Amino acid sequence: MTIATVGLLHPGAMGAAVGALLTRGGRSVLWASEGRSAASAERARRAGLQDAVTVTALAARSDLVLSICPPHGALDTARAVGPFTGLYLDANAVSPATAGEIRSVVQAAGGRYVDGGIIGPPPAEGDAGARLYLSGADAPAVAAVFAGSGLQTPVLDGEATAASALKMAYAGWTKGSAALLLTMRAAARAHGVDEALVAEWEHSIPSLPERWAQAARQADEKGWRWVAEMREIAATLAAADLPAGFHEAAAEVFERR
Repeated sequence: MTIATVGLLHPGAMGAAVGALLTRGGRSVLWASEGRSAASAERARRAGLQDAVTVTALAARSDLVLSICPPHGALDTARAVGPFTGLYLDANAVSPATAGEIRSVVQAAGGRYVDGGIIGPPPAEGDAGARLYLSGADAPAVAAVFAGSGLQTPVLDGEATAASALKMAYAGWTKGSAALLLTMRAAARAHGVDEALVAEWEHSIPSLPERWAQAARQADEKGWRWVAEMREIAATLAAADLPAGFHEAAAEVFERR
């Protein structure tokens, strides 16, 4: 199929960066300003996105709808699209089970679902660091949209929600280990051994003080987004009959920031 127009829901930091890659490559990219903030409007302007005003108008004009939003809003974002016959790429940090629910919503509305998972920071021009993993029967068609954009788009074999499964496994370590590091430093402070702990880190694991500082910065900036993501990871583990308690606790760690 020909994908001439992409609809982007919604231009946060990651979404706007992805949209900018597409517009620089000559794609027509739409966004919907209704109910969005002035900050979103400014990001959309800088990325070169065109305003379709409403989500339903965006969907009607788009061959591909791309959802990049906080994980707690992914399902409602899919429901808001309404009747739609194109491709719907959900690139959110959700469990395979939640991705399956989103897939059902998309298919019931007449669309075709593609699963996605973004690993890495918001992509910039000339930066080949970020990857958008894709899965599902129509994943190659979506990968072709990003060809030459600088965003890598590996297509995974296996289940239709394989991209979400990979994202959960990856983030379960990167963000989960950050939560553990923050927790143990807080425990040391509570028991009056904070300075001793940092000194031991510097002696035996010299990279840990900076890793802790980075975890603290990121948690303060983005921890509110990670609360739902940790719970999606916990659900992913539970579905595989693996212990889910640690990532439930990690959600609480980020909730307290």
